[in-house]
Amino acid sequence: MLKRLFDIFFAGLGLIILSPFFLIIAVWIKLDSKGPVFYRGLRAGLHGKPFRIFKFRSMVVDAEHIGSSSTSKNDSRVTRVGEFIRKYKFDEFSQLINVFLGDMSLVGPRPEVQKFVDQYTEEEKIILTVRPGITDFASIKFHNEGEIIAASGIDDADEAYSRLIRPEKLRLQIKYVKEQNFMVDFKLIIQTIKKTIGG
Repeated sequence: MLKRLFDIFFAGLGLIILSPFFLIIAVWIKLDSKGPVFYRGLRAGLHGKPFRIFKFRSMVVDAEHIGSSSTSKNDSRVTRVGEFIRKYKFDEFSQLINVFLGDMSLVGPRPEVQKFVDQYTEEEKIILTVRPGITDFASIKFHNEGEIIAASGIDDADEAYSRLIRPEKLRLQIKYVKEQNFMVDFKLIIQTIKKTIGG
C-alpha cells in the first residue's frame, strides 16, 4: 500500500513537472513522421493481466508487424526522433502515465510481451506477482540493450535478445522480486537517474 502511494505521488508530480517537456517531444514526433505520438504496445502486467504501455513512439507505425519484438541500435524501423529519445530513454518517461493509472510501478521488472511471458518457467512466474516497473536491476544492467543486440552479429534481434540478454534479465528480475523493499527501490531510482544522465 505504501509503495502504491509513493508511486501515485511521484508519478503525478513527475507528470506535472515534465508536461512542457512531453509537449515538446510530442510535437517533434508529429513533425518527424506520420503516426500517433504514443506507441501503445500490449504487455503482461500484474498476475499476467494484459495492459497497454505508454511509450513515446520511436519507430515507424506498425513496426511490430514489420520486424521482431526486440530492437537493435541499427534497426531501420527507428525514426530520426526515435534514435535520440531512445538513446536517453526519453521514450520511457511517458510510462509515468501507466504508473499513475496503476498498471505499473516506478520500480519493478520491465513488462514483457506475451510471447516471452509464455516461455516463463514455474520459478520465473514469480516475476508476475509484482507490478512491472519503469526500472529495476535488469534495466540498469542492460540500459544499452539495443547496442548489445546490434553488436552480437545475430541477424534476428529476438534470437539475440533470447540468447544474450533474457537469461540474465530474468535472473535479475527474480532477484528484485525476492529482495524488494523501500531502500532497494530508492537506490534503483538513483542509479537509473545517474545512468540516464551519463548516457
